[in-house]
Amino acid sequence: MAGMQGNLQFQFQNKTAVITGGAQGIGFQIALQFLEAGAKVSIWDYSEQALANAKTELSRFTSQLHLAKVDVGQRESCAHAVASLPWAVDILVNNAGITRDKSFAKMTGEDWDAVISTNLTGLFNVTKALFEKFNQTSLHKRIINISSVVGLYGNFGQTNYAAAKAGVIGMTKTWGKELARKGWTVNAIAPGFIQTAMTKAVPKEVLDQMTAKVPAARLGEPTDIANTCLFLASEQASYINGTVISVDGGLVV
Repeated sequence: MAGMQGNLQFQFQNKTAVITGGAQGIGFQIALQFLEAGAKVSIWDYSEQALANAKTELSRFTSQLHLAKVDVGQRESCAHAVASLPWAVDILVNNAGITRDKSFAKMTGEDWDAVISTNLTGLFNVTKALFEKFNQTSLHKRIINISSVVGLYGNFGQTNYAAAKAGVIGMTKTWGKELARKGWTVNAIAPGFIQTAMTKAVPKEVLDQMTAKVPAARLGEPTDIANTCLFLASEQASYINGTVISVDGGLVV
């Protein structure tokens, strides 16, 4: 279609990205779309099995791909992964996250510590470890933090997760203020209900209840999050900084 030629086509041939939690779920889709757009991608993930699966599924991108087993909650693990990177970094997507859902009355200290360690401290650890590895000559350095709709509005049974994801937003805004003059933009994405392997295990009646809350009348796809990541990482998004983009079909309206 001739009229489509003016549309934005993401080109990342000369860019490199690190995606945490990139071997499965939303992170895998983000990594795949960056690879398809020409970027070199380093996937950091805690699961050896997921990394092995990702390596197989992404075998056509071997020359663009680097994989590392990383526990983002452990600074030494992050430092080790940085040391193994074969290239400087232009784009970081902080996506790694876990859940340990329970009502506050039933939530243990261990449930709290595990989620805060991965979902909040992990973000600090990864970004701190990678900070000196960013491409110093680039004026288009990007940090994209995956928060959540629950970080904005809370959610029953997710004291730990909501607190971590709200913390991610605070970190994003602070970094947006501190780093913009040095060539970075720092933004957060707050996904709503997204269809992943996790939601496939949820009973149909629960999924129907979730869908009914969304004005767009459907659950989101991992591509909806990945597309937003690619846009925020592009040079066209260079004046978007320190903000949170809700990708939730209008859930929070």
